[in-house]
Amino acid sequence: MTKVQIYTIQSVNEALGLVELGVDHLGITPANRGLPGEININTARSICEAVEGELVTVALSVESNQNKILSMVKEVRPQILHLCGPKGSITPEFIIDLRAKLYKNNLDIEIMQAISIVGPESIDVARSYSEIVEYLILDTQSEDVYGIGASGVTHDWSISKKIVEAIDIPVILAGGLSPENVSEAIAHVIPWGVDSLTHTNEPIEGGGFRKDLDKVKNFVSASRQA
Repeated sequence: MTKVQIYTIQSVNEALGLVELGVDHLGITPANRGLPGEININTARSICEAVEGELVTVALSVESNQNKILSMVKEVRPQILHLCGPKGSITPEFIIDLRAKLYKNNLDIEIMQAISIVGPESIDVARSYSEIVEYLILDTQSEDVYGIGASGVTHDWSISKKIVEAIDIPVILAGGLSPENVSEAIAHVIPWGVDSLTHTNEPIEGGGFRKDLDKVKNFVSASRQA
């Protein structure tokens, strides 16, 4: 059964709503960079504590400073660290070094590396990370958001499919997925999991967004049926 990951959660109430809907991975963005749906460290920690044992918590970082990443992980304590710094900023060597520091600080955490799908060359990029992280997330580079992801648009699924076929670790497909197209995406790519941010949001007057739980419910349902 395809796993479902939902970003970006901004409150404990939203998080508990996702538990009720059967979401597998809950994504949060502890940051101070003007990223979509970013939250402070205390809120992020409260969310992780509130859903402990109910689903898997994933915390995103666009940083390429290891000390900043370590500090966030220490305070938030997610189960998965999602690295999505700008293309080229997080090398395999960077992750090997970071993992050693995580272990040294008694932080037993899995790592998810974002791959920007831009063309066939992305297949070799994905392979280069496949033996040093636990997950890959295939996403679409945004022109307006720092880091890889949060674009709200799809990419070439045929490349994503080749990546899924080429590596042995779980691959999550992201980038523009919605309740309307996720079944087609799963049928085409056959990923381990799917991710939604933009198309399960409800805009808030004055800017920002909250999660639209009806859209999340439909996304989960379409993913399960696929």
